[in-house]
Amino acid sequence: MERPEIDLRSASVARIFDYYLGGAHNFAVDRELADAAAKLMPELPRMMQLHRRFLARAMRYLVGQGVTQFLDLGSGLPTAGGSAELARRLDPSSRVVLGDICEPDVILGHPETRRLLDFSQPVGLLLVGVLDFVGTADLPAVIARYRDTVVAGSHIVLTNFSVEGGLEDYQRTEQLYRDNTTIDFHPRSAAEVTELLAGFDLAEPGVVDISLWRPEAVDDLDEHPERSGAYVAVGRKP
Repeated sequence: MERPEIDLRSASVARIFDYYLGGAHNFAVDRELADAAAKLMPELPRMMQLHRRFLARAMRYLVGQGVTQFLDLGSGLPTAGGSAELARRLDPSSRVVLGDICEPDVILGHPETRRLLDFSQPVGLLLVGVLDFVGTADLPAVIARYRDTVVAGSHIVLTNFSVEGGLEDYQRTEQLYRDNTTIDFHPRSAAEVTELLAGFDLAEPGVVDISLWRPEAVDDLDEHPERSGAYVAVGRKP
């Protein structure tokens, strides 16, 4: 896949995420916006950490189900604990391909994708921290395109911001991003997230707040899980 040029004049969602996680792949413009957003919505850094911890739990679950090849459709920057590092740690034979979710035909037909992934075997589709910024009306069809390409036994891992938990400062934070970047947010309800998972059998406990999906340690939990600001789910193609 071709690498896009880095824009140092505008803040980047991926670099802000990296900053909240304590990474080094960010610039002053990212840090300034991230700090301003965190003042409006102090939960943000913690939310990003919960996303990363959920990804680790979900990938451990997928590897336990025999999935060792992954198509990451929202990987961001290579911060410690990302999908590629997790996959290698869980199973050294694992393979990860990164791409833009909105270009399914480009990604699925790319020679590098076909070289690295064996589509006759189960694939893990990772949509973590990406759907929050995808507002296309045909998103269900886009996800279905990936679902229909992979074989039975393949899995999907999905997260999406939500404002249903009573995050009072969410709208002001969203406006801050709108005023300073081209970033647009698309929070979804539990029902909307469930619709995106059509054709997948959901692993227990289904579509839940991010802290409540199979927590393994105290750090996986939030004091108010219903206010963690994101829904997550893992599904299996039957």
